Amino acid sequence: MLGAVAGGVQGASAGELANQLFGAHRAPSAQPPAVVGAYARGCAAGLVELAETGPGWQAMRLGRNRNWGHPQTIAFIKDLAGAAQSIGWRGIYVGDISQPRGGPMTSGHTSHQTGLDVDIWMLPPARLNLSRAERESISSISVRTADQRSVNANWTAQHHALLRAAALDVRVDRIFVAAAVKIEMCRTAARADRAWLQKIRPFSGHNTHFHVRMRCPADSPLCETQTPTVADLSNGGDGCDETLMWWVTDYLDPPPPDPDAPAPPPRRHPRSFTMADLPAQCGAVLTAR
Repeated sequence: MLGAVAGGVQGASAGELANQLFGAHRAPSAQPPAVVGAYARGCAAGLVELAETGPGWQAMRLGRNRNWGHPQTIAFIKDLAGAAQSIGWRGIYVGDISQPRGGPMTSGHTSHQTGLDVDIWMLPPARLNLSRAERESISSISVRTADQRSVNANWTAQHHALLRAAALDVRVDRIFVAAAVKIEMCRTAARADRAWLQKIRPFSGHNTHFHVRMRCPADSPLCETQTPTVADLSNGGDGCDETLMWWVTDYLDPPPPDPDAPAPPPRRHPRSFTMADLPAQCGAVLTAR
């Protein structure tokens, strides 16, 4: 069990920016694997590095040092690489997972803080022997049109099959995709095989990759399960309903704001989080050897 560290970090105040402290670590903590907190407000002990290259995958953007995940996530990635090969791809290009000890990042994501999130590129690998330099310069492809309302010619049946394979994995909580992708999958999925679509969730962006979020693992009682659940979000259905179409109607062309409505409270980005904003146990993760 992880214990809290008074004051958060060695000789530092609880007011220090958490992303600078976690981003400075190049290696994981020598602790048993454990997820602490929420996907967008947490950290992780004992993370495992995804090998830079393996049978069916390559980790991309190695300079970021974000190819670290909970063992459950790493096992899932390896299994998904095999699934990709079974549908005709050479494998998968793997984007960001987490920093070595999780925590808020110095750039980019709001989530990916607990070793349970992973981005899979939409680009089918042409080869799996890219150099480190090539992995910094190559880009993924968009599978969505510029107007955000439909998929483009880059979208294939293999993309559909790979997302289905990921969604069918019991370790997966949900998968974020561009709304146009979900709409197309709703249109083309077999009528008798749709329950897995519940896990495919529309979200802004996500046109060049899909974002897999794993369930809280059994070894991590301090992990916070995301709410609402995908079942709640889809009212127990497959999510192919009016809530999906909102993403290509009101989201893109919002109605005029109500002048009498109160202003929403300001939202803080995780890059502004201090150690005091994270679970106390993250101090132990940060200072562990």
